Amino acid sequence: MEWNFAPAEEIAAALRAGDVTSVELTDEAISRIERDDKAINAICVPDFDRARAAAHHADRARASGEDRPLLGVPVTVKESYDIAGLPTTWGMPTHRDFVPTQDAVQVSRLRAAGAVVLGKTNVPLGLRDLQSFNDIYGTTNNPWDHERTPGGSSGGSAAALAAGFGALSIGSDIGGSLRTPAHFCGVYAHKPTLGLVANRGMVPPATPATPALPVDLDLAVVGPMARTARDLTLLLDVMAGPDPLTLGVAHALTLPPARHQRLSDFRVLVLDEHPFIPTGSAVRAGVDRVAGALVDGGAHVERHSPLLPDLAEAATLYMQLLFSGAVAGFPAEAYEQLRTRAAGLSADDRSLGAARLRGMVLSHRDWIRANDRRELHRHGWRGLFADFDAVVCPITPTPAFPHDHTPDLLDRRIAIDGVEYPYLDQLVWAGLATMPGLPATAVPAGRTPEGLPVGVQLIGPMFEDRTPLRLAELLEQKIGGFDGARHTRGHQ
Repeated sequence: MEWNFAPAEEIAAALRAGDVTSVELTDEAISRIERDDKAINAICVPDFDRARAAAHHADRARASGEDRPLLGVPVTVKESYDIAGLPTTWGMPTHRDFVPTQDAVQVSRLRAAGAVVLGKTNVPLGLRDLQSFNDIYGTTNNPWDHERTPGGSSGGSAAALAAGFGALSIGSDIGGSLRTPAHFCGVYAHKPTLGLVANRGMVPPATPATPALPVDLDLAVVGPMARTARDLTLLLDVMAGPDPLTLGVAHALTLPPARHQRLSDFRVLVLDEHPFIPTGSAVRAGVDRVAGALVDGGAHVERHSPLLPDLAEAATLYMQLLFSGAVAGFPAEAYEQLRTRAAGLSADDRSLGAARLRGMVLSHRDWIRANDRRELHRHGWRGLFADFDAVVCPITPTPAFPHDHTPDLLDRRIAIDGVEYPYLDQLVWAGLATMPGLPATAVPAGRTPEGLPVGVQLIGPMFEDRTPLRLAELLEQKIGGFDGARHTRGHQ
């Protein structure tokens, strides 16, 4: 049997039953990477020798009676995570030679669960793009269409999963960086509730090298990627929990169970329109397909609710908060230029571009005021989730788009059904969950007539991550999930 596209849950069961060994799985995965990754370029830092050694160790451990959640399962890790002995560059040439001496906390948790790490997956420069290319490792291609991006910034991980390079991967998300690649590549990803999963060792490389320190990041999270919904839950259970150096000293994690187990018990709000950007026809069809499956399964579905926080204000707040952090490391001269540009904006300019520019130069006082508005939005979401269990909506307005390496993101455009819009405006749907810190699960929702995957996100209540994950499982049973094995084999 070929195991490269099997779910991690199935692989783990086969390992327990003795139907396959970790060495066999690892060799098969490495062979596939060596054969197929020249065209995709997902695995930017292979670690095959240590992977084979870890596989031998896993087989010996199992023979001695050990059993851990991922014992012997081959996985990949986003390049931005520290792995001792491997470079962590975030795609930045100035950090080409940075090699950490300690694993990120999530890499440590993968190893403690018994996973076999095959290597690292590609990212964009500084993790700041919806694509995955940089001057160190080159461009990662979408396995479904090599002329298109697999997304970013966890695009290498999504492409690796879609191409059969490992059963699981871990990524990160602040602007849809887990969800957009999953949507573009036809796989699954989960953006956890803000603060649910420890992120130490998933920060930009330091010069000179210093140990990765705990940090409370605003908006940004780390999370799991997989080819099935159940595998997301399996990996989240490995990843979730506070950093043992900080909150973990006193806190233990107990996630509440999913609100429901049957599709017919779910109450779902479905959205497909945003005030700042249209939804392309292909993505709208994916949303409609999921909505139809929910109705067919007996779920209570609404298309509108007065309880929904204002989408325009939510997008504006998201852009301000996102870009206020994005420029923190800019040189003083560049920052002063931004201040001059922002001062020239008309008071009546309420565009997302203006929100981004104003966000870049927010004073601490103005940031606090924006954060106060965020808390009001969080309170609004609590009210909505008293009446609904989940919200279904797009992740981006389009399927995967052609590679665009225009250096300045502000000069790029995204074409939606033939009409061009500012490239960064497509972040608004990702920001819907990110700004208030809500959990969101990306699920496949079919394909376009051209064969490109389309996904949607299931947004759930804060710290009730098991609710959208369970809904993802039920939808997978209803409409199917990842089906890329046949397609990617056709590109060999």
